[in-house]
Amino acid sequence: MNEMSRKDIVTIMLPERVDSVTALKVQKSMLDALKPGAQVIVDGSAVSYMSAAGVRALATALRSAGHQRARVVFCSFSGAAEDCLLVAGFAQLLDVVPSHADAEAKLGAKPVGNHEERLHARGAAG
Repeated sequence: MNEMSRKDIVTIMLPERVDSVTALKVQKSMLDALKPGAQVIVDGSAVSYMSAAGVRALATALRSAGHQRARVVFCSFSGAAEDCLLVAGFAQLLDVVPSHADAEAKLGAKPVGNHEERLHARGAAG
């Protein structure tokens, strides 16, 4: 897993497998990057497999981003990893975009609501 920084945006490159073996390391890397006001891109272009532990790591990062008033955008997920996010229902909760360039553009735009507003869209109880 690599971490790059550019234009005040930190990019975290996820490993090929985000599973019970790697999820804690992935989670720690994301949480370390989520300082108050941070802008973080989590790039899933290398991910070919994601387990429930990986999805939990992403959810933990989303929750932390809300508490830190940081912005996190997920990009470049495809295949089984993208399917995992869709089936788990997380594609609607996370800011997921097709490419790294789209993620940079999204971070440059004004945010639309916070993670809690997305979790309870349209006044749904939960």
